[in-house]
Amino acid sequence: MLKSKKLATIASLALGLAFANISHSAVNTPNVKATGTYAKTKYPILFVHGMFGFDRLGGSTFGMDYFYQVLPDLARNGATTYAAQVSPLESTEIRGEQLLSQVEEVLAITGQSKLNLIGHSHGGPTIRYIEIVKPQYVASLTGVGGTFRGSKVADLALSNSGGSAFISAVSDYLLGPVITWASDNTNLPINMNRSLQSISVAGSTAFNNAHPTPALASSCSQSGASSSNGRYYYSWTGTSQLTNAFDLLDVGVSTLAPLVYGSLDNDGLVPRCSARFGKVIRDNYSYTHLDEVNMVLGMRSWFSPDPVTLYRQHANRLKLQGL
Repeated sequence: MLKSKKLATIASLALGLAFANISHSAVNTPNVKATGTYAKTKYPILFVHGMFGFDRLGGSTFGMDYFYQVLPDLARNGATTYAAQVSPLESTEIRGEQLLSQVEEVLAITGQSKLNLIGHSHGGPTIRYIEIVKPQYVASLTGVGGTFRGSKVADLALSNSGGSAFISAVSDYLLGPVITWASDNTNLPINMNRSLQSISVAGSTAFNNAHPTPALASSCSQSGASSSNGRYYYSWTGTSQLTNAFDLLDVGVSTLAPLVYGSLDNDGLVPRCSARFGKVIRDNYSYTHLDEVNMVLGMRSWFSPDPVTLYRQHANRLKLQGL
């Protein structure tokens, strides 16, 4: 059994390496002047998007960041911030290898030895991959609505062979290519099936068993370790399925999790349990899955806290921790 696990681990890492030659500059950093030091962390912060994600769509004049308004705000408050662009639809290992090259690029640009990594959705397991292969590069890992334990939404999609084939075709040949074209990185590989397998409950369980971390507790009723070997772990998530009826993209995405989880303890795509990782800042914000990154264009509930403020406060938290 142990031997088969080792072989599976080697195979998955090899698959990632096979696609690792597709690299992309991680220099999407806001061109703004710092006016304060509230968010000035010791180590740079690299943000990693989830499924169907991007660093930025469009140019500097007409465009939208995945982490909408977050990076410029942190930069104005003294942080050194970058946004990664990995495949919008691929396995954790392939995305992880792409991210690794960008991590090393940021380290070279900044002259630092470590980074603070923040991953949303599938970006959560993706940043975990860096700690697996290059733990010395990690100062902290923060998951936001992370699919650390998977989502039954992926299981539901994979369980219907006809539906899965249709979703894969649309995603692989239409949605994925449009995203990579709009983000000016058309060479990134796209594979919806591998993406769904990675964030499924079974796929996530296999990944966690092969690469255990103290940041994930044995059950959702417990908390994972907040630090290990000098590296720190944090997370937060939302539990709302609808916050703004005018945000049509968010409304569409947020109807998925209630199909399998009901209307409680999920952000419309990822269950609360899956997102709990390390020190849980809070796991019941009035956010949908896209609200967690301030999309689309900052539309959310009038009564929920500003997501940009949460990221700014977290950068200050990292700063005070000496990270």
